[in-house]
Amino acid sequence: MRYLPLTDIERSDMLYTIGVETIDDLFADIPEKGRLNGLVDLPRRKTELDVSRLLGRMAAKNVAASNVPFFVGAGAYKHHVPASVDHLIQRSEFLTSYTPYQPEIAQGTLQYLFEFQTQVANLTGMDVANASMYDGSTGCGEAVLMAHRVTKRRKAVLSGGVHPHYADVVRSLSAMAEDEVVSLPADALGNEDILSQIDKSVSCVVVQSPDVFGNIRDLRPIAEKAQANGVLLIAVFTEAVALGLIEPPGAQGADIVVGEGQSIGNALNFGGPYVGLFATRQKYVRQMPGRLCGQTVDAEGKRGFVLTLSTREQHIRRDKATSNICTNSGLCCLAFSIHMTLLGETGLTRLARVNHANAVKLADLLAKVPGVDVLNTSFFNEFTIRVKGNAAAVVEKLAQNGVLGGVPFARLAPDTGLDDLIIVANTEINTDDDRAALVAALKGAL
Repeated sequence: MRYLPLTDIERSDMLYTIGVETIDDLFADIPEKGRLNGLVDLPRRKTELDVSRLLGRMAAKNVAASNVPFFVGAGAYKHHVPASVDHLIQRSEFLTSYTPYQPEIAQGTLQYLFEFQTQVANLTGMDVANASMYDGSTGCGEAVLMAHRVTKRRKAVLSGGVHPHYADVVRSLSAMAEDEVVSLPADALGNEDILSQIDKSVSCVVVQSPDVFGNIRDLRPIAEKAQANGVLLIAVFTEAVALGLIEPPGAQGADIVVGEGQSIGNALNFGGPYVGLFATRQKYVRQMPGRLCGQTVDAEGKRGFVLTLSTREQHIRRDKATSNICTNSGLCCLAFSIHMTLLGETGLTRLARVNHANAVKLADLLAKVPGVDVLNTSFFNEFTIRVKGNAAAVVEKLAQNGVLGGVPFARLAPDTGLDDLIIVANTEINTDDDRAALVAALKGAL
């Protein structure tokens, strides 16, 4: 017999109890255009062998990042991940462990989370870091909510250089809480006047560096005015490797630092899972979302590790929780920590220098292509170019010629009118031949 857990009467009783008429009413918060009408366009049934063949044919339509010259970034970056990272995280004691609900029993898990937190705190120049978040964008949203708790204000100001996906997450969370968000217009040149937006009505100001266009921002003037008005500065990054070369946000006066850790230890993986990094000042630690592992000694004086803070709703009363995050991307943060340990401080700095040098080479080459303008005066391994015509059409032509040449900004933010901009990333994986291929393909496309 088929297993049918509920009858129509039981479903009606449940809907009546919660006060809605139909199941569709439960999805009222999802915009109409985002809902699927009818079944997914897939075969109703196939054998396992048929499914394997079908998915294989579908997968063959993709162009793998490792098979062609690859210059795509805009929040997810292709770096070399040593084989030892994947080998270690696939050991059963790491791969099968999960949330430490009986934390002191899971000493190994707590230890690597503690080491991860130490690395993130050192990388960002902050006092304390948590045991990771879902990804950079949700970490940014959580940071804004944390700032509201600290300042008792409900207004956030977002720089126009913040990645549009990160800004969307902030606006989504803020809309549900009826908080105010002021989003400055996208500014590829980094000339926005964000200081004029800071006053005593503002909870936090969110600034990304390097920003989504690649510009490196000096956070000090923003931090000074924010501090004078009781406003928290949230510094965002999408490229963790940049912190191997750029002065950390904590040293520039940031109160909360959040970003994406995918670049270190984690492959592109079709967009995830990734790992969010979150760090703050010691005085704000009790408002920090997620989990915090700490070091202590046991009754015999031996070093041990504990779950010092766990302020999510699975652990404490919901109205006291600072986050409803349900996982800390544990395996991804372990991959981050292993890769970072293999690099060390010297290795990370060397890797960052190679990234920057490669990007400078590419920018110099592209600046000589007729119809291309390099917009940045400063950048790390990513910058923005303006092309003649529609950027998305140009990128498509590049792809047809075997080069994945970047991300049209309009794909991230379609209603900004910046349809002629392409964000180009150049990491340590790119060779001189790759750069030459992009230049040649771009000349042909234009």
